[in-house]
Amino acid sequence: MLRGLCYKTQPMEPRPATTAVTYRYERLRAVATGIVETAGQTFLLLIAVRVLQAGPTAKALISSGQSFGLMLSVLTVVVVAQRAWLPARVAAWLAAFGAGCFALMACWPTVTVFVLAGIGALAGTAMAIPLLTQIYHDNYPATQRGRLFARAIIIRVAFAAVFSEAAGRFLTGDLSGRYRWLLVVYAAGLAFASYCLARVPSQPLTPTASLHPLRAMRFVQSDPVFRLTLISWMFMGFANLMMLPLRVEYLANPRYGLTLSTGMVALLVGVIPNAARLVMSPVWGWAFDRLNFFALRVTLNMGFAVGIVAFFSSDSMFGLVLGAVVFGIGLAGGDVAWNLWVTKFAPPERVADYMSVHTFFTGLRGLVAPLVAFHLAAHVSLPVMGGISAAMILVASAILFREVKLGKSPDPGTELVEQSARANGP
Repeated sequence: MLRGLCYKTQPMEPRPATTAVTYRYERLRAVATGIVETAGQTFLLLIAVRVLQAGPTAKALISSGQSFGLMLSVLTVVVVAQRAWLPARVAAWLAAFGAGCFALMACWPTVTVFVLAGIGALAGTAMAIPLLTQIYHDNYPATQRGRLFARAIIIRVAFAAVFSEAAGRFLTGDLSGRYRWLLVVYAAGLAFASYCLARVPSQPLTPTASLHPLRAMRFVQSDPVFRLTLISWMFMGFANLMMLPLRVEYLANPRYGLTLSTGMVALLVGVIPNAARLVMSPVWGWAFDRLNFFALRVTLNMGFAVGIVAFFSSDSMFGLVLGAVVFGIGLAGGDVAWNLWVTKFAPPERVADYMSVHTFFTGLRGLVAPLVAFHLAAHVSLPVMGGISAAMILVASAILFREVKLGKSPDPGTELVEQSARANGP
């Protein structure tokens, strides 16, 4: 087990007015992000498969759009810190860029434009994630951070579920003739998200002397707890990201014998998982604020493993629904854990830096995993791939078993940080 110095960070609590304004606009933004979430989750890939007849590489690139943005988020944090730009304002710019990309896709419906602009739209929103995590750290009290974040997630998930159902019904009649209207809705959603983000209060990031875009990587070397968690997340994340886009492929491609309708694909990939997320998000938000983080992460891993095996090992509706429900339950906890976990370990002024490292490695595996998945699926059955992914998730969990005591103290009034040699300097 890693051993080292334990100390409590005592950042200044945000003003209630700041928390209230942030929470108000985050709930409004959640309406738009819930709608736009269905693009990368279901409909862009569905359009690529059934309308554009895209090949494996094109489908993998569309699935990896967010991953490009996650990798670039490291550079985003560096630039924002050095220019002393307000994080919320930059996040608003990136959302506006994504809106423009969706509008471009609607105007020029070609495979090339669809793939490139789709990558741009998903990447733009992903690049802002470390900035948003810093905002949550600064604007939400530590004892309420998970709960407030989860409440916005509930709104986002509810609108994602409702919109998935509505869009599935709308597109079932004429997918090739109606999908461009869907892209217009996504453009409008991101434009509204940009409006909300521009009104969220935020503070400039703490600059550093180094301008190197990967300067935050030094925390991987200096902080053993951070490094260990990143290694575990690499196994789990690669397995999950490898199977995530294959859900649509499995349900929509005639090769696998299911060939479900557009509405049924939307139901199993969007509506049912999001309904499970809707129910479980407040539970996971409460758990994040109060429970040991590593125990929480291992529990979530088990849920993802069960969901993958159930979904891809069955061709019955019961098995597909069960897998969708279990995946949604795990995803609800993953929403909270993935976005906020660095707030438990990072020094207050380095939350964005820590998060940018996390998002960089998430983006790296997100680029590779879909490519591996779509090309491997041509040679290996999806149930076998599901078993491989579940085994990788078990490895990820085993890495964390010995470190459970390093998680957050059950006392909700403290933020426990354990380290061996953390670099706190600029």
